[in-house]
Amino acid sequence: MTLPAACYCPGPQNRRTWLTVGGLSLGALTTGTSPSLARLLAAENATRGTREIDPEFSVILFWANGGPSHLDLFDLKPQAPAEYRGPFRPIATSVPGIAITEELPLLAGMADRFTLIRSLHHERGEHSGGTNRFLTGHASKAANLADSEFPDIGSVISKLRGNRAPGVPPYIANTKAYGSGPAYLGPAYAPFMPTPNPLSSSGNNTYDPVPIYQTEGSSEATDTLNLTADGILTLRRRRNLLSALDALPRSIDQSGTIPAVDTFQRQAIEMLAGNRMRSAFDLSQESEATRRRYGETHWGKSLLTCRRLVEAGARFVQCQATFRLRPETGRTSNWDDHSVNSDIFKAYREKLPSFDQSVSAIVEDIYQRGLDRNVLFIFCGEFGRTPRIGNQDSSGRPGRDHWPRAMSVFLAGGGFRTGQVIGATNPKAEEPVSRIMNSNCLLASIYSRFGIDPTETFLNNAGRPIHILPEGEPIPELF
Repeated sequence: MTLPAACYCPGPQNRRTWLTVGGLSLGALTTGTSPSLARLLAAENATRGTREIDPEFSVILFWANGGPSHLDLFDLKPQAPAEYRGPFRPIATSVPGIAITEELPLLAGMADRFTLIRSLHHERGEHSGGTNRFLTGHASKAANLADSEFPDIGSVISKLRGNRAPGVPPYIANTKAYGSGPAYLGPAYAPFMPTPNPLSSSGNNTYDPVPIYQTEGSSEATDTLNLTADGILTLRRRRNLLSALDALPRSIDQSGTIPAVDTFQRQAIEMLAGNRMRSAFDLSQESEATRRRYGETHWGKSLLTCRRLVEAGARFVQCQATFRLRPETGRTSNWDDHSVNSDIFKAYREKLPSFDQSVSAIVEDIYQRGLDRNVLFIFCGEFGRTPRIGNQDSSGRPGRDHWPRAMSVFLAGGGFRTGQVIGATNPKAEEPVSRIMNSNCLLASIYSRFGIDPTETFLNNAGRPIHILPEGEPIPELF
């Protein structure tokens, strides 16, 4: 079966120019001649979209890098042959007719607060190629690219919507996804990353989970949030900030298009020294009951920090959902559960209890705190997994391979309609058979909430105008 591409609904084009600020770098606090936090702030103040926007809307993307199995989480097929269905059984949820895996009982009890999309697809089966395709909406020329060839959604939002609150970067991530990035928008629109690991963008799938939260040993007393140079903000180096900024040219645009740097120096200092960002990373400000609800785990602390970051004013927070398995279960720390990497079913039994606790906690928290109209929580990866179980490993352990022809996406909050399933796959979950949609339709829906027209263009490095999305329409069932 050949899946049709989503329709592209052309709209008024707004060809906008963008200013290239030479020498931008995310190592903003490194000493030397070209630190760039002030430049980043200047660039964020450059051209903005003109459409009416929801000023409070924000997104938390819990990114399952590697690709989670739709058959074992949200699109189970109990009537399929054994070599497809796997060992997990579906359980009923709080919404009649919706079933998810038995390994997620807490989430099953709050199905009225989330939506499952089961019919998205795209055409790229490589990890970084699939990530580029899913997060940018464009197919890359390269298959295994470290950095995306087109701006990812967080970078587009950062450029067009800028800061939502003083001193808070619009785009924050724990580390860079393999195949993501700002591309021709420039590094000014890459995410703020507290402690990035370069292995996360290399194809390596065994690196330890990367914290987005304040780690042990970092405290207010030491003036640090353990933020590295590539993560932009290293508070322990802030005493060097003024001398570093003094090394900048007094104007970062000789033509006068961008104002002199002094305003952005002040904003940079406010970002470093201000209470808003430091407070957002301080989980001790949460009650013990809330921390227990999320769990004293990597995922629990990560998602609690993500919620605090959007409350502080971030527009787009991306956190990789990596998990350190026991060695006997598998060698991978992401969701790339080939049999050569892990026993997929043992891996899911090991990590889904933590997933169920932490994800149900943030969904519950979003609603209890009145954030459900303005904060969208998303869980997904670059694609699904092969419906047929494979046994590539010499031990014969089970695994599933890459599968972009079908996937499941979990959404909660964001002012979207919830308590529903959109689309369906065939009896073996091989491909969508109803509400067949290009994965760009999800991006178009998110851009719509930000008031961003996806037919708007940016100029690439060759000076060619490129649409934000080449195709895809918002999903009407969400609205």
